[in-house]
Amino acid sequence: MKVLMFGWEYPPHVFGGLATANFGISQGLHAQGDVDITLCLPHPFGDEDRSACKIVAMNSVPIAWRDVNHDYVQQRVGNIMNPDDYFRYRDHIYADFNYMHVNDLGCMDFAGGYPLNLHDEINNYSIIAGVVARSEEFDIIHAHDWLTFPAGIHAKRVSGKPLCIHVHATDFDRSRGKVNPTVYAIEKDGMDNADCIMCVSELTRQTVIHQYHQDPRKCFAMHNAVYPLKQEWQDIPRPNHKGKEKVVTFLGRLTMQKGPEYFVEAANMVLHRTRNVRFCMAGSGDMMDQMIYLAAERGIADRFHFPGFMRGKQVYECLKDSDVYVMPSVSEPFGISPLEAMQCGTPTIISKQSGCGEILSNCIKVDYWDIHALADAIYSICHNESLFDYLSEEGKKEVDQITWEKVGARIKDLYLKTLGWK
Repeated sequence: MKVLMFGWEYPPHVFGGLATANFGISQGLHAQGDVDITLCLPHPFGDEDRSACKIVAMNSVPIAWRDVNHDYVQQRVGNIMNPDDYFRYRDHIYADFNYMHVNDLGCMDFAGGYPLNLHDEINNYSIIAGVVARSEEFDIIHAHDWLTFPAGIHAKRVSGKPLCIHVHATDFDRSRGKVNPTVYAIEKDGMDNADCIMCVSELTRQTVIHQYHQDPRKCFAMHNAVYPLKQEWQDIPRPNHKGKEKVVTFLGRLTMQKGPEYFVEAANMVLHRTRNVRFCMAGSGDMMDQMIYLAAERGIADRFHFPGFMRGKQVYECLKDSDVYVMPSVSEPFGISPLEAMQCGTPTIISKQSGCGEILSNCIKVDYWDIHALADAIYSICHNESLFDYLSEEGKKEVDQITWEKVGARIKDLYLKTLGWK
């Protein structure tokens, strides 16, 4: 089975959970043994893991004819894409795009990540998808999140092949209900045109059905997973904080979706009961300054640390150095980070408004707004060694059974049903 997959980010260049999920899904599908993936990314850097898929650099796919030779193409894009693919794509340019801003190869540039002109980049990405869809052989299309839905629709119209979309979040989650109508329209258009909608949780599936008016029969919950820790991350020592200051960690984007203010308010309540705790708020986002000011206003700035955005090994060093991990999200479609924390043996507290709670038992769940319950849970784990040990050991056992290979098998099964092959 050949899959044409559209993604926006991919490790090691991680901007959020989307990259982690995209990588895990690719690995899980590859593990099935008979699934070939062509993954389109706007701006790959050449250092991505290509063991599970062929990566197409959309910023190296021509949309305007340029008379260039093989050696020049090799020099310009050889580190991210096979030059032969450039010429193959050039033969499938389907319209005159010379009015677009293109470079000397007839390709469009992408900033990578989430620039201010994001909607322009989404549109450009979908134009290039038309060239790729005319050039590649595939059986089914898989588009990750709203950024790639227009590209998926274009590929479907060009090829006539079925479209599966993967809803990793909706704008209802990102905006606390203050939905951006432009984003909503893109999301709904993708869902309306999809033959199959995969949602990262039942929570998200219900949002898709009721807020986007989709047929429940084509909507499926497809929970995320974690992949085994690299040996170097397994070897990171876990400090023994018994009798010492405890460390409580929030790790994620500092945005209103993630509920960082509830973490600070709960920390304030804990610190009124004991001063033997430090709080780490790792991440970046538009609420970072606000959280620094809030910690200062509550008089707990001396107990707070803001190390900024973390990636790779830093994440696991932080998680292993923590006695408690907290994810107080207001609306979390899934949330992979609690699984990563539990994988490290770190007791975890999540909000009841989190999709990952549907598959996790050995963690504490509280309503995001209930800072009293959150403070009690933090205090209990920090001061009850038996509770700490139980959540640490049983949580790790639980997430070790949640693998991307199992997710890949379920996605492949959905592919087969969507194609009518099963």
